[in-house]
Amino acid sequence: AEAMVGPGAGYDCHGANRTVRKRLLQDLKLTPTSYIVLGLLDAAAPAEATPYDLKRVMALSVDNFWSTPHAQVYREPERLAAGGYLTERREETGRRRRFYAITERGRAAVEEWRGKVPDELPEMRIPGVLKLFFGADPVVLAENQIGMAEAKLAESRALRAELLDLIPPPQLRALDLGIAMYEAMIEIWRATAAEASTNAPRA
Repeated sequence: AEAMVGPGAGYDCHGANRTVRKRLLQDLKLTPTSYIVLGLLDAAAPAEATPYDLKRVMALSVDNFWSTPHAQVYREPERLAAGGYLTERREETGRRRRFYAITERGRAAVEEWRGKVPDELPEMRIPGVLKLFFGADPVVLAENQIGMAEAKLAESRALRAELLDLIPPPQLRALDLGIAMYEAMIEIWRATAAEASTNAPRA
């Protein structure tokens, strides 16, 4: 028989596909959003969850100290499923919702992540502080920031009272850190407003 010649000569289609899939698994970068999704599904295992379910749980928990855009939460499960970290099941009728569950690969990834101590300081991205730095009116800013912080503080305290006997101590401590942060913000903004008022030129 004649040997095959041309661009497809000796080309192993199945082998190439396996190589591409392997490279995709290796190249998939896990982000904080990835670990949030994996962590929530690990806690819920063996139950499945839709992206909407995940966002609803996040609104009552993780969003209090790590806010994530809705679009990221809705995209991330599909990306993790493509990487083998989650399984995906889609409804055949109705709304055709997608349900996700964690795999052994996903569980191993989140377990490894838990074991690594963070080596970076937390990021501060507070719009009011940025405007204060560049000369915005401290009294006006303080009034605005205090109002928002007080509202969030009241919400966090109410949530803590509601969850007091329902969540484990580490999760309660995470909520306590958020409460302490809002308390400190209110105190600092009050001091900022008082200082600005004291130093304001008199007519």
